[in-house]
Order: sequence, then structure tokens, then C-alpha cells
Amino acid sequence: MARGFTEEGVNKHMSTYLVTGGAGFIGSHACQTLLKEGHHVRVLDNFSTGKRERLFPGIELFEADITNLEAIRPAFEGIDGVFHFAALPRIVYSIEHPIETMQANVMGTLNVLVAARDAKVSRLVYSASSSAYGDQKVLPLRPDMPAHPLNPYALHKYVGELLCEEFSRLYGLSTVCLRYFNVYGPRMADEGAYVTVIAIFRRQRAAGLPMTIHGDGGQTRDFTHVTDVVRANILAMNSGKVGNGEVLNVGAGEQHSVNEIAQLIGGPIAYLSPRVNEARDTLADTTLTKELLGWEPNIKFVDGLKMLLEEK
Repeated sequence: MARGFTEEGVNKHMSTYLVTGGAGFIGSHACQTLLKEGHHVRVLDNFSTGKRERLFPGIELFEADITNLEAIRPAFEGIDGVFHFAALPRIVYSIEHPIETMQANVMGTLNVLVAARDAKVSRLVYSASSSAYGDQKVLPLRPDMPAHPLNPYALHKYVGELLCEEFSRLYGLSTVCLRYFNVYGPRMADEGAYVTVIAIFRRQRAAGLPMTIHGDGGQTRDFTHVTDVVRANILAMNSGKVGNGEVLNVGAGEQHSVNEIAQLIGGPIAYLSPRVNEARDTLADTTLTKELLGWEPNIKFVDGLKMLLEEK
């Protein structure tokens, strides 16, 4: 059992956490919540996609690149748990930059695991991706289904899961893997590699342009609010029921088409040629996540999108 956890898996003392990619979208929300809970937070980030203005007062910054093992080792000293968000993301970017993204997402994750193991960190929670499922014939998607990654990013994130399981089995490092389903919310990226369809539509509408949809717009996604994702991470860090590289879905359990999102936002639409190497539909089965973490999504997509669109 991880250091500092009771039999029920509840962390009874304030801890020191390392958040890789803590200046990014999801990582910054995790840092904010951990700080509010009274924990000490250290961020490891190279700011390739993260933003310095997302670093909250009280955060200890360790600026380095996870592809350099020796450079990041000191960041793990005195750490109780690691939240590993850092990655070079998204499908199109990984296809265009296969070597760079492989180095960051696979070798970077391996370096983080080695550094955590050597520093005797209690637990590492890994940010995995629902893209590892690829196109499946049956929905909803369950963790016991065979992975079928269709692109480099999906493959990288799946390999990260295998590494986590291996480090638990071979070295006794407690790990948990959370497969995220299309995370959205405040501070989501509106440019660069991490852009989601919601962010693209918002940016296009703000510029007075039509919202561009690849394909017929009937493809569906399971959109998950960032606050629900952060809560799953903290539960995974504290649960006494996990720690052997388990793979758990973090999704809202709802399907929404690209056309539906465009209609909710409102405005003209332009249809473009379809993208290849992406799943047609996603939908999370979170039964195991509820069983092992006691987690269920709190925010319905329509409510979360409304809050997001009301942001200044």
C-alpha cells in the first residue's frame, strides 16, 4: 500500500505532489485543487505547451524536459505522489511529428517512471487516453477491450499504460492509468496541438468565421469536464483499491455529435473532407472506475458547455 494511505485508501496528511505538465490545461486545474486542499505542489514543466500564467501562487516550479532523465531526477526528491499529465499531444500533431512526440510521450513517460521509482514515490497516476481504443464494434468502451490505436498519439498513450503496469509488477511502483474521454472546460487550449472541436468552434465564431466540420458531423464523442477529470485523479491517488497499473475510464458516459455541438454554439457551418485514423464514436463505460475509485461524473455536457460559453 502506498505511503500515507489508510486501509480505506484515504490520505490522512498533507502531501507533497509533483505535477508534470502542471502549466497545461488539465495539470493547472489539478494544481489549483491540490493547493486548495492544503497540499504542497511542485510543477515539472518545460512550457512547450503550458503557460506560465497558469502557475498559481504557492506552486514550486521545476523547469525541465521529461525527455532528459538526469535533468528531472531532482524534481522527484521528497515527493509523495506524481500526477503525470505532461505530453506532446493530439492525433494530427503526432502524425506530423512522429519522432518528437514518441520521445516525449513514450521515452518521457519512461523517464518519469524511472525517476519516481528511484525516488521511492508512493504512487503515480498516469494520464492515459481513450484514443487507445481506436474503432471498436461495440459501445460503450470498457477497459477489458483490446486496444486498437489508430495513430501515433494513441499508440504512445497506450504504451505508457503498459509501462505503468510493468513498473508496478517489476519494481513495486504503485501506478494507476486513467483513460480520459475528450476533456473540456476553462483554460482549454484555443491554439496549437491540444485544440479540441469545442475550442476550434469558439475561436471560429469569435472571428466571425463558419465552424468547420470534417466529414458529415455525425461522429460522436464523450466529453468530460475538467473538474470531473481532476477529481478522478485525486481519488486514484488516494484509493487503497488500486495501484497495480489498473486502466480506468474517465468519461461522462454521454455521446454528443459534432453537429450537435455546432448547433449548441450556433452559427454557420462549413463541411470539409473527413479525417482518417480517428475513431468514429466514443462512449465510456465507467463501471470499474466507480467500483474502484467511487467516481462518477458530476457535470452534464450541456451544462458544462453552457458554463464555458458564458466565460468572458
